[in-house]
Amino acid sequence: MVSLRKPTTLKAATAAAAAALTLTLGACSAPSDAGSGSGGDSADAPLTVAATPTPHGDILAYVKKNLADDAGLDLEIREFDDYVLPNTATESGEVDANFFQHKPYLDDFNEQKGTHIVPVVNVEIEPLGLYSEKLGGIADLKPGHTVALPDDATNEGRALKLLADHGAIELAKGTGSDATLGDVTDDKGLEFKELEAAQIPTRLGDVDAAVINGNYAIGAGLKPAKDALVLEKAEGNPYANFLAVKKGNEEDPRVVKLARLLNSDEVEAFIEKRFEGSVLPAFGAVAS
Repeated sequence: MVSLRKPTTLKAATAAAAAALTLTLGACSAPSDAGSGSGGDSADAPLTVAATPTPHGDILAYVKKNLADDAGLDLEIREFDDYVLPNTATESGEVDANFFQHKPYLDDFNEQKGTHIVPVVNVEIEPLGLYSEKLGGIADLKPGHTVALPDDATNEGRALKLLADHGAIELAKGTGSDATLGDVTDDKGLEFKELEAAQIPTRLGDVDAAVINGNYAIGAGLKPAKDALVLEKAEGNPYANFLAVKKGNEEDPRVVKLARLLNSDEVEAFIEKRFEGSVLPAFGAVAS
């Protein structure tokens, strides 16, 4: 969905995203509670953004400390430890925006919950990986071993595809990141334990291996680029995380300012230095 080639592609994508934000995003907007949330309809009011702590909260904290004042943006950050409350808080107007998710997850969430959250601009990608405290490599997985998987539909499918891509299991022909456990045609004797994504790092010692989302791996002190037995490829990966708002709020001038800052050269440099390859910049417009 996004290209991670740099620097030309990143800068071009950033410019395109900024133009889209300022000129065209309103064209697809529908009426909403655009004045709700902490900021109302004032361009000078605080913009409250829900985020999971790492890396999303870290990136927003960098923007707040280093870039927001000069841009005339009063940024407030509210951290959540799950993948549900940031969206429900955005839908209700409790917060103005959120930054924690990718489009396959959001599409599924909107369908299941009847919410109206829309992406604004891509920011970064956190490759999902397989981790273990007991095994030295994915080839060490044997019949009877237990593997923990995220229990939400999009990330479980993503986890199964990762395992299949590395030969640990086989999936039905034609399935990929939309796979379910029912699509596993050969589990190679493995047993799967479905857990809430946020809980998996704390349960790593209870299983033989676990597929962990990048943000939760980093938050637990793991370094995906070094500690993962296998890691998703970043190139062409459709799971870029983005800034999102309730439909109708895309043209809020505070949101436009934050989108521009999140796609800035300064944030690109911060991500690369802070996360050392475990989180990668993935700027630009979100693919439909």
